Amino acid sequence: MGELREGARTGTWIVCGIVGLAVLYAVGVFAFGGAGWITAPFRGEVEERERTVGSGAFRLTTYEEFFDLCEAVQNAEGTIRVLQQERGSASDARKTQIDQSITALRATRIESVNDYNTKAAQEHRAPFRDKDLPYRLDATAEKTTCTD
Repeated sequence: MGELREGARTGTWIVCGIVGLAVLYAVGVFAFGGAGWITAPFRGEVEERERTVGSGAFRLTTYEEFFDLCEAVQNAEGTIRVLQQERGSASDARKTQIDQSITALRATRIESVNDYNTKAAQEHRAPFRDKDLPYRLDATAEKTTCTD
């Protein structure tokens, strides 16, 4: 029974020694800059976000970018309407050209709508979208309204 008690006491000292070394190591890491090395990726991301999202240039550029994208959609729609009107009195050769132009403009419009919607959904850009601009643009709509 005495040997068992002595073995338990020795085991307890070993466990306490290991825990003590782990605590001492953790204190040393944080005291001598290890914490800076461990948290460097996180701090780098925060600093990068503050440099971009927090900058006035980023805010202004993003704000204007939403208007520019919405305007690009409206411009494509306007050009499509004009070409469709012209198509009614155009020659067959010109109708072919108009149809090709309309197809290209529709593709450009869809790209602009998708770009707008993607940027509007981005967490770091969404706060800089003007409150009068729509949250999302509809790719199937015939007419886009950029302000309420």
